[in-house]
Amino acid sequence: MTTLITWHENDPDQPLFHSSNRDDIRVELDLHGVRYEHHVPVTIDLSASSEDILQAHGELVDAISTDENYVTVDIARLHPVDSDEWRSTALAARQKFLNEHTHDDDEVRYFVDGSGIFYLHIGQKVHAVLCTAGDLLDVPANTTHWFDMGSQPDFVAIRFFKVDDGWIGNFTGNDIASRFPDFDTISQSVAASA
Repeated sequence: MTTLITWHENDPDQPLFHSSNRDDIRVELDLHGVRYEHHVPVTIDLSASSEDILQAHGELVDAISTDENYVTVDIARLHPVDSDEWRSTALAARQKFLNEHTHDDDEVRYFVDGSGIFYLHIGQKVHAVLCTAGDLLDVPANTTHWFDMGSQPDFVAIRFFKVDDGWIGNFTGNDIASRFPDFDTISQSVAASA
């Protein structure tokens, strides 16, 4: 279930805002210049090729690309597999963006399936956005954030870029991510309260 939790950057134990209402989430994120939308997910075989997934979402992809001048669109996906190689790959992928960073380009993700959490460190607050299937999140360029896909990553997302290397992270060196509840903690809490 899509959820937004906001804390003061120095108090990860006391949420200032908590909602799973998509309209409330959109309004709250809009106050910080972050675009959030929800679209009805397209039903597709998730083992389909990246090209087939993009084609199935063609109308949405075209509209977003045209509106925002995105020139590169691709698919990011990870699904649990019972192998040491997969666990190693998943751990490396998770660790890569689990530290606070920025990008020179907008970070735009449309979740086709599964989930992940974007933690936006804006001003003196941290906003954790648990995105699920149908969610589109547009994190503006140079917004300080981190992303957690959990210990068992399971998602398919369409990524949009204005420049080819816009996805490269500029890491801040701040260890703030280690002080906030991670994906596993938040997703379990949300599932228990549903």
